[in-house]
Amino acid sequence: MAKYAVIKQNFEFRRAYNKGKCFVSPYLVTYCFKKKYGGIKIGITSGKKIGKAVVRNRCRRVIREAFRSLYGNTRGNWDIVFVARTATVYKKSTEIAVIMKKQLTEAGVLN
Repeated sequence: MAKYAVIKQNFEFRRAYNKGKCFVSPYLVTYCFKKKYGGIKIGITSGKKIGKAVVRNRCRRVIREAFRSLYGNTRGNWDIVFVARTATVYKKSTEIAVIMKKQLTEAGVLN
């Protein structure tokens, strides 16, 4: 199984925010932008409102692990941006994976 790519450029985040579909839950916000080629690329953001650096990094690790468990079922070429919310701090990756699966299925990213 190939590893997904990571969004690092600001214009890629902005494109997902402005042109992508948005799916919201109390724990996670997901922006999905369909591309013509390039495979799956993900970006994860967490603002300072969530907490200090240790807490923000934990949120990103939890989201990354939740996506890794679902990555085998993805299809197509997508830019996906996950935004951690304040309630994400108290969730485990398995709980986030359930929410993420619902959002990505609704977007058409998962089979």
